[in-house]
Amino acid sequence: MQGVDLFITITDRSRAEQFAAWFRTHGISLVLTALGQGTATTEVLDFLGLEATEKAVLFCVAPRSPRLVRRAERELWLDVPGQGILMTVPVNSISAGAREYLLHEQEGEAVMERECTHDLIFVIANQGSTDLVMDAAREAGAAGGTVIHAKGTGTELARKFLGVSIATEREILLILTRRETKKAIMKAVTAHAGAQTPAQALVFSLPVESVAGLREPEETEN
Repeated sequence: MQGVDLFITITDRSRAEQFAAWFRTHGISLVLTALGQGTATTEVLDFLGLEATEKAVLFCVAPRSPRLVRRAERELWLDVPGQGILMTVPVNSISAGAREYLLHEQEGEAVMERECTHDLIFVIANQGSTDLVMDAAREAGAAGGTVIHAKGTGTELARKFLGVSIATEREILLILTRRETKKAIMKAVTAHAGAQTPAQALVFSLPVESVAGLREPEETEN
């Protein structure tokens, strides 16, 4: 299968429709938007390039295209602090019907395999656990994250396999980090907010192939 990516974009809620419209003009018809909250402290807002706390998280699937990422960075002003972050996660497989619907016969670019330098950590925890999770993550090197509120199912399976009851009201925390700090962050979150704690957090990560809008620490020192 030619390369396909999941595009995940985090921006202020006021810009959500602008971002969705931009994707649609580039042939991406299905853009899913979730409402979220920023978790970054004042000290690291510049690092993330995000300022307001009310966020929109946009998800869409598109052919792999470094050129599209570069255009988004330029045309959506992602290189300007406070405009947002875009990242791509490789998609391993997609059904024939979904491929036709999502991609509309769009062709991806021929790109060489490259090592992913960032990871997106997903933390699924009980509602009200954001501070506990993020305190542990920051101690291990995380700069901040975005939280999405959700409802969970499968509580009986959780009781069977984890030996605990899982609350229905859940929070999904997205933490973008460099690959070298991923293990430490995941270990810290599991230790301080894992299944046997009030947060009952489940933690996993996905490789991020491309990133636009993320400011590195040295860029904030000038």
